[in-house]
Amino acid sequence: MRPLRNILYVTSEDAWLRKDGANVVVEVEGAERGRAPLHMLEGIVAFTRPGCSPALMAACAEAGIALSFLTPEGRFLARVEGARSGNVLLRRTQHRAADDPVRCVPIVRGMVAAKAANQRTVLLRALRDHGVGMEESGRLALEATAERLGHIARRTLAMAEVDALRGFEGEAAAAYFAVFNRLIRVDDPALRFSGRSRRPPLDRINALLSFLYAMLGHDCRSAAEAHGLDPQVGFLHRDRPGRAGLALDLMEELRPVLADRLALSLVNRRQVGATDFVVEEAGGVRLTDNARRAVLVAWQERKREELRHPFFDEVVPLGLFASLQAQLLARHLRGDLDGYPGFIWK
Repeated sequence: MRPLRNILYVTSEDAWLRKDGANVVVEVEGAERGRAPLHMLEGIVAFTRPGCSPALMAACAEAGIALSFLTPEGRFLARVEGARSGNVLLRRTQHRAADDPVRCVPIVRGMVAAKAANQRTVLLRALRDHGVGMEESGRLALEATAERLGHIARRTLAMAEVDALRGFEGEAAAAYFAVFNRLIRVDDPALRFSGRSRRPPLDRINALLSFLYAMLGHDCRSAAEAHGLDPQVGFLHRDRPGRAGLALDLMEELRPVLADRLALSLVNRRQVGATDFVVEEAGGVRLTDNARRAVLVAWQERKREELRHPFFDEVVPLGLFASLQAQLLARHLRGDLDGYPGFIWK
C-alpha cells in the first residue's frame, strides 16, 4: 500500500508561491511564511489570488504534484498538471463503458448502494451515540430514515437501469438531508440546516459541507488521474462541460464517511461556531479565514485516521480510500473484477 503523502493548503489570499531548490516556499508581502520539500507533497491547494511562479509550476508538473487554485469559498478555478499518466487503452475502455448503459449498471449500482448504506451508517452512529438524549420525534425520524436508506441500498442491487439507479441516489439524498438537522446537537438557530443549498451555500452548515466536499473532490480527481482514469467522464454523473464527472462519482460513497461526519463533529464539539462564517450581502455564506484554516487542519487529521478497507482487508488511512476505490474501478474496467465493489462503511 502506498504511503499517504501530504497536501499543502495555502489559505492566505495574498500569498505568492515559488520554488527554492527542491522546496516550495510561501511568501506573504515578500516575507517567507513557510516552506515544504516537494518530494513530500502529493498536491498543493491554493486559496490565493497572486498565484505562483512558472518555475514552481514546472517543478510540480515534472514531479506529478497537482497544483490547484480555488476561491476562498472552495470553488474550483484552475489546475496545473503535467503529462497524462496511465494507459490510453484504459481511458478508451472507460469512455466506451460510459457510453454503454449495460456496462454502466454494475459501476453505478456499486456507487449508489454504497452511498445509501454509508448515509444509513451516519444516522445509526448518531442513534447509537446520542439516541438516549434525543427527543422521541427526532429519534423516530432518524430510525425511519435509516430503515428507508437500507431499503434503497438493497433495491439498487436488483436494478438494471442507470436512470433508475440515479433516481434511487436522488431519493436517498433527499431522505438523508431531510433529517440531517437532527444530527446537529448545538442549540443555535444560526446553525440550523433546512436543506442542501450550493453555489452559493445559503447557510452555515451548507457552507461547511460545500467546503469539505470541494476538498474531497480534489482528492478524488487526483486519485482518478493517478490510476490512469479520465476524471471528466463519469458513470453516475452525466457528462457536462467543465464538470469532473468521475471525480464526483468517486465522491458519492465517501461523502458521508469523510465530509459529513467531520462537519457534524466540528459543529457538535463547538470547534466551529456561528461566528466562524461570513454572510455576504448577496446571501451566500462562507468560512472566515481562521475557520477555514482550522477546518483544513481537521480535514488532514481525519484523513490520517485509519480504517479497515473491506475489499483489501487492510487497515489504511482514510485519505487513501479515494485512491483505493479508483484502483478498484480501473481493475473492473480492465476486466479483472466482475463488478465495482463500492466502499461500505461499517
